[in-house]
Amino acid sequence: MSAFLVITFSGIALGAIYFLAASGLSLIYGLMDVLNFAHGLFMTIGAYLGWEIATRLPSSFGAPALITLAIVGATLGGAVAAGITELVLIRPLYGKPISQILVTIGLDLAAVGLLMGGFGSTALQIPVPLWLIEPTRIGSMFLPNANFLALGAGVVVLVVLEWFLARTRYGIIIRAGVENREMVRALGIDVGRAFTLVFVIGGAMAGLAGILYAVVFSGDLISPTQGDSLLIFAFIVVVIGGLGSIRGSAVAALVVGLLQDYTSFYIGGHSGWAQIGNLSTVLLLAVVLEWRPRGLFGRVV
Repeated sequence: MSAFLVITFSGIALGAIYFLAASGLSLIYGLMDVLNFAHGLFMTIGAYLGWEIATRLPSSFGAPALITLAIVGATLGGAVAAGITELVLIRPLYGKPISQILVTIGLDLAAVGLLMGGFGSTALQIPVPLWLIEPTRIGSMFLPNANFLALGAGVVVLVVLEWFLARTRYGIIIRAGVENREMVRALGIDVGRAFTLVFVIGGAMAGLAGILYAVVFSGDLISPTQGDSLLIFAFIVVVIGGLGSIRGSAVAALVVGLLQDYTSFYIGGHSGWAQIGNLSTVLLLAVVLEWRPRGLFGRVV
C-alpha cells in the first residue's frame, strides 16, 4: 500500500508540472485562438536562465536563496520571451493560423539550434539545496520534497489563473475581447495590450514548468530539447482537457500524470518496457478523442 501511495503522490506531482506546461498553451489558444508551437522554447529558456542564475551568483547566497532566485528568474524569462514573441511575430499574424504555426515552429527550431551552439548538447545540472533532494517521512512513506514544491506551484497557479480571469479588470477585458474584439475596441479599450498580457502569463507558466520539471523529474538536468519533449505532453493534456479550458487542463494533467506513473511502475517495471507510460498517455488521448472529440471540458466550436 505504501508503494501505491508513493507512486500516486509522484503521479500527482507530475500532473502538476504538466498542468503548468499546459496552462499557458490552453490560455493562449482558448483566449486568442493561437496554437503556439514555440511554447516549448519558453520552457527551455526558463530552465537555462534558472541554471545561469543558480550557477553564476556567488555561493555565499546559499542554496535555498539560489534556487528561489532561479525559479523566479525562469518564470520572468519565460514571460519576457513570450511577450517579445507576441509583439514581434504573432501580432502581425492574427487571423492567419497557418502562418502562426509555421512561424512558431521555425522560431523553436532556430532557438534550439542556437542553444546547442551556445551551451552544447550535453545536459547541464542545476544546483539545488539538500532539502529538495531529501524525502519527508509520513508514516511508512518517504515522499520527495521536490514533489511538494511541484504540487504547491500547480495549485497556486490554478487558483491565481481562475481568479485573474473571473475577478480582475484585465481578465474580463480578455474574455470580452475574445467574444467580440471590435465591440471592445469601440469602447476605447486596448485589446492588443490585453492579448500581449495573455502571452506573457502563458510564457511565465512555461518558464516555471521548465525549471521545475528539471528539478523534480530530470535529476536537476536541463538540455536544449527538454522543452520540446515536455511540450508533447502539454499538448496531450490540453487536447484531453479541451482546448481553451484551464480547469480541463488541470483535470487532464492529473489523469495523465497518474496514468503515466501507474503504467510505468506496475507494467513497465515488470516487463522492462520503459516507454509504456508514454504509450499509455497516447492511448488515453485516442480514447478521449474517439469518445469526445472536443475534449473533456472543451467548448463547442
